[in-house]
Amino acid sequence: MDFIHDRHSNILFSLYGSKVNRIKIHNKTLTVSVDKMYQLVDGEEKAFLGEICFNNCDLDLGSVLIFNKTLDEGRFYGKSICLYDFINEYADSEFEIITEGYYGNTTTYTGWIWENGKTPVSAIMYIWNSGDMIYRIKT
Repeated sequence: MDFIHDRHSNILFSLYGSKVNRIKIHNKTLTVSVDKMYQLVDGEEKAFLGEICFNNCDLDLGSVLIFNKTLDEGRFYGKSICLYDFINEYADSEFEIITEGYYGNTTTYTGWIWENGKTPVSAIMYIWNSGDMIYRIKT
């Protein structure tokens, strides 16, 4: 089931605490697969497995800031990589979304990157798209 976010109303789903377990790009559509999408249904919070599709995504305008540790641990440093490189270099990791922001054609996810056997580090992901943002529930 698909839900289209029209960018002028409330966000349909919350991704707080969701883990991104796969990101792929095909024909300018960026698909972000998550283990949970939360929605308030009849006064009750429900969790769904699904993905978010960003149509007409421009990978050149997207990036990920990756830090050396979580940002609440004092002094830090990090690097910036393009979204395409992140998709390839961090394919075996999970990105846990802590906060999300939607500003015009830009989506920002802030959270932690989890890699096997390593302490999580903070990251900020920027996605730019001019098409629809579609929440797709998997049944």
